[in-house]
This record gives sequence, C-alpha cells and structure tokens, in this order.
Amino acid sequence: MLKRFAILPAVAVALTLSQPLHAQEETPELSTVVATVDGVDITLGHMLVAKLTLPEQYQQLPDEVLFPGILDQLVQQTALQQSFDGDVPNRVELSLENERRSLIAGEAIENILASAVTEDAVQAAYDATYANAEPTTEYNASHILVETQEEAQAIVEEVKGGADFAATAREKSTGPSGPGGGSLGWFGAGAMVPEFETAVAAMEAGEVSDPVQTQFGWHVIKLNEVRNAEAPALEEVRADLEQQVRSEAVTAAVDALVADAEVDRSGADGIDPSVLSTLTLGE
Repeated sequence: MLKRFAILPAVAVALTLSQPLHAQEETPELSTVVATVDGVDITLGHMLVAKLTLPEQYQQLPDEVLFPGILDQLVQQTALQQSFDGDVPNRVELSLENERRSLIAGEAIENILASAVTEDAVQAAYDATYANAEPTTEYNASHILVETQEEAQAIVEEVKGGADFAATAREKSTGPSGPGGGSLGWFGAGAMVPEFETAVAAMEAGEVSDPVQTQFGWHVIKLNEVRNAEAPALEEVRADLEQQVRSEAVTAAVDALVADAEVDRSGADGIDPSVLSTLTLGE
C-alpha cells in the first residue's frame, strides 16, 4: 500500500507549541529557503504546496499555527527521505509518474478554461438552450393529504359544499404543507409524483379534485392557477451557462487532443480486467 507521511499530527502539536510570527517588512519569494536538512533546501514554495494539500479544515487554521507545523513536517520528511537506503520501490516511482501526469494535465485544463468563457460563448449556449424552447406550463396548487380514501372523499364533499380549502388543510392535512393551508406554490413538469401531476394537468383553475392516491397517501387537490413559463433571462441562468461552457470546452479540447495523438491501446488487448484486483506493485 502506498503511504504518505501525514502532516496533520505536526499541525495539531503546533496548536499548543507555536508562537505568533513577527511581521516582515517585505514579502519573501517562493524560492526563499526556510530550512536546510543536511544541505537539502526547504523553501517557502514547498511549504505553500504542502498547505494547499491539507484538508480544508486545516487550511483554515491561523498562519502562526500552520507555519511551524508545516515546517516541522517537511524537516522530518526530508530527514526520513535522506535516511532511506536502497532502491526506490516501484510503487513510489509509478506514483510519482502518475502525480506528475495528473498535475500537468490539470495545468493544461486551467489553460483551456482561461479563455473558454466569453460573452459570445455564453450567449450561444443560452440561445441553444432557450431560444427555440416552447413555453412550459406551470401550476399553482394546494392539497390536503390524509391516510384513507374515505377521509379524502369526506373532505372533497366538505370543500365542494363551501368549506374553506386552506382552513380545512390546516385542520386535517397530515402533509408538511398543512400548516400553510396546503399551498404547494408554483411547480412544473417532473416536480411532483406522476399520479399527482397527471391529476393536476387534467384540472381547470379553481377546480377541486376527487381523491388522488400516491405513495404518500390520499390527496384532495385544488388547482389555483395555471401559467406559461417563459424562458429565463440570460442573467438568471448565467452561472449555469458558464459552467456548461467550461465543461464543453474541456471535453472538446480533450477529445481533439486524443484524436490528434498517436494512441496505441493494443497493449491492453487480451488482458483480463481483473488483473487490477490481483496484481501487486511489489517492492
């Protein structure tokens, strides 16, 4: 199993041992050497990278706690690295290769994303999604939920006989909307379970339904209003569109790079996929 020398214990110790650092007049550079271990330099850059690999909750610790904790950890790691005698295990070499591949690929993606989101791209995404979209129907309804069909039918008769729907819902509905008079607000297709949605779609505004059964029990539904929902303004969906543009840009770039590359997968032919579960990295 691959092992990483944990940095967290050193940070925990630093919580009790550290003292505030004195402010410096100038901001040092990443290449600034903060310690040496038998001639091997540890820089501020090494420390910053170590901090960025910490879990989020540790990154939020005060700098005066993190600084000595991270530095102690890097000193310990360096001393341990230098004490190692023999050939570096294959699993370590492979892990380093994968890590380098992953990090550089991440930088390539950042380069793609840097120019992906333009106003033209966002507008094109908006037009493709909404320009020719048909208005969708939305419903504003209220309901009363009870356990049995008999209870529901009795409520239908009460409401159709003149009882106030909202007051009846507050008194008798077992659903979470009961205290609010049974109001469900506005909703569109797919927001409700199929039986409920089918019943609402067949109703006229102001109408009260016969009992409708769903997995939650028996409903008495009142359809308050119906409207056609127009496409949202671009600014309302900008965040989603920008994320869509980024995703599509990365996918297109990766697909193009792979298509242009000389990729030969023949080495994988005939290999049983279960080898990933049975093969060991060895020493």
